[in-house]
Amino acid sequence: MTHSKKAPEDSNRPTAISVYGAGSWGTALALQLARNGLNVLLWDYNPEHIALYKKQRENIHYLPGIPFPENLKCTDSIDEMVQHSKDQLIVIPSHGFRSLLKTLRPLLSNNQNIFWATKGLEVGTGKLLHEVLIEELGNKVSYGLVSGPTFALEVAKGLPSAMTAAASTPELAKRIANAFQGGNYRVYTSDDVLGVELGGAIKNVLAIAAGISDGLGFGANARVAIITRGLAEILRLAKSMGAKNETIMGLSGVGDLILTCTDNQSRNRRLGLALGKGRAVEVAIKEIGQAVEGAKSSSCIGVLAERANIEMPICQVVHQVIYENLSPKHAVKALLSRQLKAEF
Repeated sequence: MTHSKKAPEDSNRPTAISVYGAGSWGTALALQLARNGLNVLLWDYNPEHIALYKKQRENIHYLPGIPFPENLKCTDSIDEMVQHSKDQLIVIPSHGFRSLLKTLRPLLSNNQNIFWATKGLEVGTGKLLHEVLIEELGNKVSYGLVSGPTFALEVAKGLPSAMTAAASTPELAKRIANAFQGGNYRVYTSDDVLGVELGGAIKNVLAIAAGISDGLGFGANARVAIITRGLAEILRLAKSMGAKNETIMGLSGVGDLILTCTDNQSRNRRLGLALGKGRAVEVAIKEIGQAVEGAKSSSCIGVLAERANIEMPICQVVHQVIYENLSPKHAVKALLSRQLKAEF
């Protein structure tokens, strides 16, 4: 595929960026940034993987056949990553987020920016990732995130995609958007970090529910009901926590929800499909071979719902299927037998 010219130079556009996490999503974003002309340094916790990617000049584990541009380099050195650029992009599973911040804390300077493309909540505490960041780095650090209906393989191939960049300041949101915007990639800015985080975390749990329904053979009607009522759950929680409705109705909310609930590129949907067909949770996750954020987030959503004193029944039954041995068929029955209520 031919790519259009990179975005025009902007004084608030990075020239270099450090990307932590060489899984499929981290590598795809690194490719997009490099194609936009940024000098990209890609890190992974596994030095053997990095050595292989340096030699092969592609991510042969997750995105084979897509070569790295010359301006995309790899390293296993955290020190080199921090020194490489002002802008640090974290794309690792949520369960490693706090640990990485602890490692970065003594190395970062006051003017460096932290943003992430990780979707999920901290296991155990139910804390949003911006809350974890403030706890570890203080409330003076500039931070943000990117999220939206994007699959790694399609981004890596340069297919048309769009997402949202939200940040603690409008300047940083624009800076992040400027870094990613280019070619077939469209980026919108937002000041609603909370809303973007909630949409990205909860949709993964709902995608498991949609997968379970399809795995049981319940058809299109049931799938759309799960998506629609799942959206209502996200909206309820977002409203109770102070996020904006329009964020949930945008790319990082309903857009990402539809994508992950309906396409088998979604790991979360694939987990649900496997569960609906009778596979054990541990077996299904092992077969997928990458982090399935919705499985971990499902254990945290209930914490947020309880704090907000709201009901999130679909998320609740997903948690019960994964962690409490509730059978998928009984989970669906529990949802259908709930007390009659008004839709709104």
